[in-house]
Formats: sequence, C-alpha cells, structure tokens
Amino acid sequence: MKPSIPKGTRDFSALEMARRNYIFDTIKDQFKLFGYKQIETPAMENLSTLMGKYGEEGDKLLFKILNSGDWLKGVSDEELLQRNVVKLTNKVSEKGLRYDLTVPFARFVVQHRNELQMPFKRYQIQPVWRADRPQKGRYREFYQCDADVVGSDSLNNEIELLQLIDAVFAKLGVNIVIKVNNRKILAGIAEVMDAADKLVEITVAIDKIDKIGLDNVNEELRAQGLAEEAIAKLQPILTMSGSNAEKLDLMTDILKDSETGMAGIREMREVFDGIDFLGHKAEVEVDLSLARGLNYYTGTILEVKARDVQIGSITGGGRYDNLTGVFGMPGLSGVGISFGADRIYDVMNQLDLYPREVETSVKVLFINFGGAESRQAMKYVKMLREAGVPAQLYPDNAKMKKQMSVADADHVPYVAFVGENELRDSTLMVKDMATGEQQLYTPENFIDFLR
Repeated sequence: MKPSIPKGTRDFSALEMARRNYIFDTIKDQFKLFGYKQIETPAMENLSTLMGKYGEEGDKLLFKILNSGDWLKGVSDEELLQRNVVKLTNKVSEKGLRYDLTVPFARFVVQHRNELQMPFKRYQIQPVWRADRPQKGRYREFYQCDADVVGSDSLNNEIELLQLIDAVFAKLGVNIVIKVNNRKILAGIAEVMDAADKLVEITVAIDKIDKIGLDNVNEELRAQGLAEEAIAKLQPILTMSGSNAEKLDLMTDILKDSETGMAGIREMREVFDGIDFLGHKAEVEVDLSLARGLNYYTGTILEVKARDVQIGSITGGGRYDNLTGVFGMPGLSGVGISFGADRIYDVMNQLDLYPREVETSVKVLFINFGGAESRQAMKYVKMLREAGVPAQLYPDNAKMKKQMSVADADHVPYVAFVGENELRDSTLMVKDMATGEQQLYTPENFIDFLR
C-alpha cells in the first residue's frame, strides 16, 4: 500500500521550505529589530490548560492525546457502553496538542511571572493543530507567528505593532491595507442603538458586510430581534466613507452620548496620530465594520488585507485586558498580533515575490573530473565554506551534461572547473551561469570576488 499523510497536513519540498523560511526569517528579523524576545512552549499542553478557553466549538477542535500505557484502565465496562464522549475523554486523555499560541502564552506568563520583567515583549513561531474539516486554505497543522507586549496599557505599543506590520510587508514586497477599529467603539454603537445586550449579535453581523453585503447584514440583524429604529441608526456607520479623520469626526458626533464609545474614539485618534507622525508605507484605514475576537479583545482591533490577491486576513490582532485571568491572574493588559504565515505564503506565490537567491542553496558547484582534480576541488569547496560561501562538489564523475543540468535546475549562480591545467597552476575556472562568461581565478581571488 502506498504511504500517505493525514488529511489536512502537508509535506513541504526543498523549494517550498526555502520560500517559507524566507517569510519566517523576514518576520523574525523584524521581531528582533523591534525588541521582541523569542519563547517556545511544548506542542502538547495539559487539557486542563486548553479546555474551556476557545468556547464549545473550540473544545471539539482540540486534538486530544491518549494517556500512555493502559489508557482504558480507569474506565468501567458500564461507562464504555454509555458512550458519553466528554466523560470518557476526561478519563482516557490528560493532554492535547495546542490549538493556538495565545493560551499557552497566557499559561507561560502565569507560570513564570516571578521571572519576567514587565512589560514583556515576546514572539513565538510554532505550529498549532486543529481537528477541523480540511478544505482549501484550511489545514489541521499550520504555523502561527505571534508577537505580544504584556504588562503595559500604553497605546505606544499599538503604534509600534502597526509599524512592525508595515515593516514586515514592505520587506516582503506585499502591498497591504491595515484596517483598524476599537472594541469600545463597537460597544458604543450597540449603546446608541439601545441594544447593548445585543453587542455580539450586532458585531458578528456587521463583520460579514464584505462577504454578504449591506442588505443581508440588515436581514441578519432583524433575525436577531433588533428593532427597525436600531437598524436605521446603524446605516450611516456601515456606509461611512471619507478620510480617517472624517470618519472619526462623524463617529464622535454619533457616539457623543456613549462614554465607552468616546473612550474608543480617543484611543483611535491617539493611535492614528502616532502612526501618521512616524510615517508608513502601507495604507492604514479606519474600518468600523471590523469586529474580530469579540469575546477576547477589549480595545484596538486590527486586520491586514493583501491588495493584489483575493484572500482573507493575512495578519490580525488587538488589545486585551485580561490575558491571564483564566489562570487566576487577572488584570494583565496586553496587545498582540499574529501573522498568517500560510496565507502570506499563498499571496507571495501568486505574485511571485521571492528574490531569486531564495531558491539557491548552493552558490558554487564544482564539476567532478575524478582523480586528483576532484580531490583539489574538494579542498577549494572547504575553503569556500570556511569563508561562508555555500559550495559543493558534484559527488560522482558523471557526464558533464548531467552535472551542468543539476546546476541549472538548482539555480546555482557559479560553476567551477578544476581540470588538468588548473590543478597544475592552483587555479579554478569559473562560469557565471547568468551571463555564460568564464574567468580564471586563484581560490583567494574568487573568495574576494564573491564577498
């Protein structure tokens, strides 16, 4: 039988890994440049850490790990016959694969709080697992790239994260728009609609405006029991246009009687003033229909869309006031973002944004002529490697055409020859594969040239 892998997982070829690593390395370089420190947490956590943190639906999507050894020893025949899945799971499984990087981070902060200097800036690039139904663009194993600042209420953190997003996508060459909203503004909108108790229903509906359109959003609001008068009050907000300042001025007028809403406006103004003062390449836009992570975010919320490719959000995040409350350490505020590495990978593939050298693992390939020539070529390979240049000798004394075709296929920029004359003169002939030109070098001169 032909071997296979589980549905919703993927193998990555050498080329795919080179491209993915280019994305990860670009993000990681910016994380470090902005002063974030890397941590890692285990692939598996205790189920007591994970359960109940993602809602009922999230609990179903957790991959649970059977206890080692005789995992049925604590289960009676009667319990097996009852087939109570929740009860059985509690008896046969104590651990699960992490669903995201946020809950493990919250656990990490609480567990290590006495060792951490606050505010603490962390980044984490690791895989997560979800027992979701696999479909295009949705996998059961995928990477998350998170950066968070905890232990600080300052909006300078939001301004800095927007700068970080701008810097990452400028380096990657992806044309983006960063959409920004504030959870307090959404709460204010629900208040002025006299429907504060329907905040979640209102925001879930308006979050779909790009997908289903204004009329369908209004229908959904009616289905949730909202009065026509309340829906009418929402229309100018959903159809709002103009500059960021004009949108915030209009919202100031609409939300003037909501203390919460006005606090959100003040926060938004400070964030936009900060980012505009510093300057930014990407467009940063007030988007009052943005309503992500409602049960989680408490202030700024943000989302990044690629301009040149039809795809969902490629980065998202926001401010939360109680990251660690679920672990008995309330009141720790933070703000964080998560880069969607898999979607960024899809965008960059569609637009072919990778530098050519990303696909090149070897800079110099030596042709193997066998005998003393290949021994000398191996010595030059060692010299190049010691100088930090990726080099290799073709392993076999095969036909020249075969060796050159490998250099072509691997996008090797330089092919080196050590024949009889070069062996005698302690030189090497180098062919530039882009121009076809050949030149004779000493090994030292060639290393200087490459530098």
